[in-house]
Formats: sequence, structure tokens, C-alpha cells
Amino acid sequence: MTRPTLVVAGNGMVGHKLVEALAERGGLDAWRVVVFGEERRLAYDRVALSSFFDGATEDDLTLVAPGAYDEIEVHLGDPIAGIDRAAGTVTSAAGVQVAYDALVLATGSYPFVPPVPGSGLPGCFVYRTLDDLEAIRHDASGRRVGAVVGGGLLGLEAANALRNLGLEPHVVEFAPRLMPMQVDDGGGAVLRARIEALGVHVHTGMQTTELAAGDDGRVAQMRFADGTSLDVDLVVFSAGIRPRDELARACGLDMGERGGIVVDSACRTSDPRIFAVGECAVADGRVWGLVAPGYDMARVVARRLLGGDAEFAGADMSTKLKLLGVDVACFGDVSTGESITFSDAVNGVYKRLVITPDGTRVAGGILVGDATAYTTLVQMARGDMPTPDDPAALIAPAAGAEPVGVGALAGTATVCSCNNVTKSAICDAVAGGATDVGAVKACTKAGTSCGGCVPLVTQLLNHELAAAGVEVTTHLCEHFAYSRQELFDLIRVHRIGTFAELLARYGTGRGCEVCKPTVASILASLGAGYILAGEQAALQDTNDHFLANLQRDGTYSVVPRVPGGELTPDQLIAIGQVAKDFGLYTKITGGQRIDLFGARVDQLPAVWARLIAAGMESGHAYGKALRTVKSCVGETWCRYGVQDSTSLAIQLELRYRGLRAPHKLKSAVSGCARECAEAQGKDFGVIATEKGWNLYVCGNGGMRPQHAVLLAEDLDTDTLIRYIDRFLMFYVRTADRLERTASWFNKLEGGIEYLRRVVMDDVLGIAEDLEADMQRHVDTYECEWKATIEDPEALARFRSFVNVDGPDPNVVFVRERGQIRPARQEEKPTPLEVLL
Repeated sequence: MTRPTLVVAGNGMVGHKLVEALAERGGLDAWRVVVFGEERRLAYDRVALSSFFDGATEDDLTLVAPGAYDEIEVHLGDPIAGIDRAAGTVTSAAGVQVAYDALVLATGSYPFVPPVPGSGLPGCFVYRTLDDLEAIRHDASGRRVGAVVGGGLLGLEAANALRNLGLEPHVVEFAPRLMPMQVDDGGGAVLRARIEALGVHVHTGMQTTELAAGDDGRVAQMRFADGTSLDVDLVVFSAGIRPRDELARACGLDMGERGGIVVDSACRTSDPRIFAVGECAVADGRVWGLVAPGYDMARVVARRLLGGDAEFAGADMSTKLKLLGVDVACFGDVSTGESITFSDAVNGVYKRLVITPDGTRVAGGILVGDATAYTTLVQMARGDMPTPDDPAALIAPAAGAEPVGVGALAGTATVCSCNNVTKSAICDAVAGGATDVGAVKACTKAGTSCGGCVPLVTQLLNHELAAAGVEVTTHLCEHFAYSRQELFDLIRVHRIGTFAELLARYGTGRGCEVCKPTVASILASLGAGYILAGEQAALQDTNDHFLANLQRDGTYSVVPRVPGGELTPDQLIAIGQVAKDFGLYTKITGGQRIDLFGARVDQLPAVWARLIAAGMESGHAYGKALRTVKSCVGETWCRYGVQDSTSLAIQLELRYRGLRAPHKLKSAVSGCARECAEAQGKDFGVIATEKGWNLYVCGNGGMRPQHAVLLAEDLDTDTLIRYIDRFLMFYVRTADRLERTASWFNKLEGGIEYLRRVVMDDVLGIAEDLEADMQRHVDTYECEWKATIEDPEALARFRSFVNVDGPDPNVVFVRERGQIRPARQEEKPTPLEVLL
């Protein structure tokens, strides 16, 4: 029996989803399917397009499983050029003619390029396909300044791509704020501050009127309506999209007022044999510009083609993104109702929660800088989870309200909007034997598209497993099915020296922002050598990458080590002279050190060289490592002191300097019970007694202050150090990623008694091993600043721009109280003034 022919015009994400949905329902037995695609490759994940600049390949991005198109006739690089509705045929650009019984238009959209003179000059690009990105990467070589026209989601991703390519990135947005469709003025201001702190120059409220060419004929300058201009070497347009409806328009299908193919709830056009899905379609009067509604449309059409009566009922347009490392989320309706707003300009966090007029339910919200509550709030906005009596606590957890867990979610709650997966479906998968996120993904497809729901999927998985009495996985991330502690042991026992080796033997994929710095920390803890050597350099977080603390204006602070707070006059003069010569802001820290602010990345090696010449070294203020061992002057000067606290503090700081740990470590030594060094507020603290030293552990706690707990009393110095060695290395081996000693201690079964048995009684029989690990660290320590300035290859990374010598001209300071500070936005000169 001859099957009817279905022609699919377009093989983007939505066109592929249609084919996939049809195949899953046995549709390939009922239909002969012919696919035409404009691009030369099968469907790939366009949502993750920017990961191409982070090393992702075509294979990484593909959406097509091996063999998925074996039964389908595919014409790649050959788009449909015309539709003859009367004859029921399509003709491709290459002249291939196919008769159809049903036709689905999945032609998507194209990037909108504003009609300004010069927009077609060489050096101007759009940001839509892998070919576009390859062209940008090829052209960026040797360029200095890149500008993106459009400050929306894709525009900011494009700016980050230019930044990663070594260009000085600028974002030019016509609206008065970034992401005007997703955030309000408050959220926009916080987002802008966070983005600018990363070195992206933002120009809002700017209308581009012309792009001018240089002597070589390529784009050289952007000119704006207010008379200013910006010299550029490359321009990327990301100013929105327009439906690709030319085919439909040419064959007489009904069009929307602003373009797009009008479809009904069945996604059928004005011709009953022709459907339209995705961004080329206008459903319920609008173009749905996200992939999830497009997927819904594809599923509706697949069911219709097989005789079903499915309908497209609109979609939730909630969005959660991470732009340049900044969380941005919006959900629900923020136009009506009363608002609760939390704004923390210091830490770059803005949260606005809108409550329904009757005050009973979350209606919508905007989150910038911290979107951890997104998954819960979205469910409340959808009505799938109750709103607590005090909704303010939802965005200000310190208010003390009990959190509402995923257990309160309704079974019908949609967890994965891209693939329309409910809580019930995930619970069913867990009940059916899925015990990790990968298995849940395989069963339900939740989290397999944009990935934004993976945290909620993980919470649900853990909740269901715990409810069933099953041990919950502690896997570090999807690339390693091991906890941090297990990875530590694997690396140590098998003497694995690189991330690549660990990934090859025990992991999958390419790694991520969670596992890479975690493994880097473990390797450093186990003495893998200089942290910027070879592959290790690419694993580090930003601060470790440049061995300095990145500040909000893009400059760095430098903190030399001052063991025990003791500093010679010559060293003090040297620090002052360095600050004076490099124009740095100086401040005494809370840990008895001197912080030097405002150093450009290209100045760092020269600053370090001067400090090293004065007998100082790196204070590791950038790493999850030992920071300081604070001290009082003890019996040497103080009339109340009973032990030499300064000497012990220096001894401890030099012994544990550079020790990489799950979180940063602080310590202190007080010379008497008056506790002037505040030792009981540290990760490990020592207080002198008449008989020796008392050792306290697991204080600090960060945002949740916690007093340290007394571990041992009246110790002699050798025993004290032996116990600290064991305690620190036991913590380094067994704590989770980014877990402070206080949090780690709070999870220890048996509490302080168990810790005493491990550290003092050696109940686990590992004391000798722990001490050996620590001694190896002590014996192999080297100053990372010194190692860097002696390594020409490492020095090459300390430049403001990859492809241009010299400082960043847009770092601007003003003077206040006799020193410099970063200029606020209103204090900065215009871009033109800066460039001149």
C-alpha cells in the first residue's frame, strides 16, 4: 500500500521535533516523510549555540540520534523555493519537485537587521546559525573592538562570544535597559551592573543611525542619533527575529498583521493540507518566540497527522537563563497585582515578586543575580504549588519561613516545558526504576532541550528516592557519577594527574563549570604542581586563573601574604611604594593584611615582582585555600598573654599556605582567653592556656555565622600541629564542593565526639595517611606568583586584550579621600571621549 507523502519544510529544532514526534507514534509506517533543510547539517541545538565558542562541536550540539533519519528522504542545503497549492507540489532551490498530501512549514525565523546605512558592510554579521558563528570566529582574529546591536538574550550571548574571542565587547541597545522584554527597570539596572563588571560595555537608549566604512572598506565606526560614535572592528546584529513566511506569502496563505503564517488551534493554515509550526507561525494572534511552544505545536501536528484531535493551547513563557554567569529569570504575569521587591545592589541581586490582587497566590516575578527560587516560584505562579502565608519569605529567606518543598507540587505540574513533562511523569519514571538524572532524562526527555529544568528534575528525583527509602545519589554533576569525596579518593589512589585522564577513566562528556574547578582544586590539594601549568589553567575559576581577585570594574586586587600579621618596616614601605607607583587603592583587611585594589590584569606580574623582591609572596586571596592566620601579640608584648601567639600563627600560616580546600579557610591564634584574635570564629582557631593550646574547629560559617567547637585542650605545639594536619586533610578529603567547615561539621554523624575519635584516637586508621598528605603539601609548596613571573608561557595570559597590547582604556577611576576608586557610570566619560 502506498503511503501518503508528508513534506516538512525546515529541519531546525521544531522541524526535527515534528519528525521525532511522528516517528515515536509510529507515523513513519503511515507516512512517507520528505524533509528539506536550508542548512547543510541536520537539526542541532540552537538554544545552546553559544557553547560553540566554549568548545562544543557539531556532534555535541546535534539533536539527531544515529539512524533517526534512515527511513526519511532528506534534502540538506536545498530549501524549498516554491509551493504549488493547486498541484499539491513543492519545488526546491535545486529543482527537486515532490508531490505532497500534507505539508508542514517549519521555516523558523531570520535575524532582523535594522535598515541603517552600512549594515551590509564587511565585518557585519548576524548570530543565528553555526555558519554565522564560524564566520564571526574567523573574522574576529586580529580585531580589537566588537559591538552587538541588541541587548536582549541573544545579544548578551553574542557579546560574551566576542569577549571570549578576545575582543573588547560593546552592547548597543535602543531601549533604556538590557533585556527590555524580560526585566523591569530595577532588574535591568542590576543586570547592567553585573554585565559591566565582567568587562562588557553597555550603551542603552542608543539609536544606531549609520555604520561607516574605513579605508579598507569594512565597518569601522557606529554612529548614533545623539551625535556620538563608536569605533569598531566588527558588528553583530541581534535585534530580534522575523518569521520566515516568504513561501507561505507567495502561495497565498493567510498572513498575520505583522507577518507570520496564521494557524488555528490545530496549527493548520488557511489551506487545510498545510500546517505551520514554530517561529514562522502565528497562533492565537502571536508568534511564540521560544522553543517550548514550537515543540508543543510539533506534537499537535504529529498527532493530527495520525488522526488525533490535539490542539495548541498556548504556552508558558517563563524563562530562566544564565547570561555571562548571571542568573536572569522571569515568569508569570508581572503587570497586575502588588509587588514585593528585594534589591541588593552590593551583591548584584534583584528580586520582584508579584502577588495576585486578592493576595492569595504568586502571579509572576523577575529574578536577577539569584534565581535559585525560580523553579518553586514558577510552580506557584502556575497554581501547581500553594503560596505560603508570608510570600515575602520566598525572596528573602532570612525572614525565616519554612521552605515549600517539591513534594507540594501537583502531579499535573509541568516540570519540563520544552518537552511537556509533568511531575507525575518523572515520579512514574523513578517508580519504574530510574535512579539518576540521566535515566529520568532517557525515560521522559525532561531536561534534554534547554536544560533549565534539570535542577527541579534532580530535586524531584531525590525526593522520590528518599521517600522510597533509596539512598540519594551525591554525584558531583552529570559528567561524573561520583561525589567529590569519591573523586578525591580515585585521583589519590590511582595517582591521576589531569582532568582529561580522570574524565577518560571515570567520566563522560567534556566537563562543566561545576566539575572542572572542583577537580582542579582536588589536583591542587594533592600536589599536582603549578596550577596554571598545561591543562590545569583552563580548569580554574576566574580568580585562580589570574591569581588575583576580580573586582566589579574589571580590575584586580593584590594581597601579599602577611603571616601572623607581622610585617617588617621595609616590607611595609615596599607595599606603599608599589601602591604609589601603580596608583592602587590600599586598605587594611579584616585578616591583618593589606589589600591593593585597581590593578589591571597587565600590571599584575609587575606588581608581584616588586612584592616578591621585598620578600613577600602570594596571599592566595583568590583561591579556595588558606587565607590568613590572624594573631594578637601574645606574651611577647601583651601583659595578659600566656603563650607566643604570633610565632605560632606565623608557623601555622606558613605550614598551610596554598592548601586547596573545598572552601576558603581562615584561622587565628589568641595569646590568652581574652581572645583578641577571635579564634573561635575561624575554621580552626587556637587559644593559649597556661598549659599549652586549646584547639577549636569548624567555626566561621560565612553567611550563617557559627562558633567553633573545642576539639582538644592544653596541647603541646607538636601535638597541636599534628591534630590540625589531620583535621584539615580529613576535611579536604571528605567535604562536598564549596562546603565550609561549619556546614561539613553540621553533617557529621556523631558531631564533635566522632571528629575527636578520627583526629585524636585515629579510629579510622588513617591518621598517618592524613599527616603524610599534609607533609607532602608542605614540602612541595611554591609561590604561584613567583612561578608565574618565571614562566613566559603563563605570562602571556596577563593582557587586557588577547590580540592588542596595552591597557583597557575603559577602566576609569576617580579620586576619593586621597585615593582612587572605580568611577560610577554617571562619572564615566562618553565612549567617544574614552576612545579619543
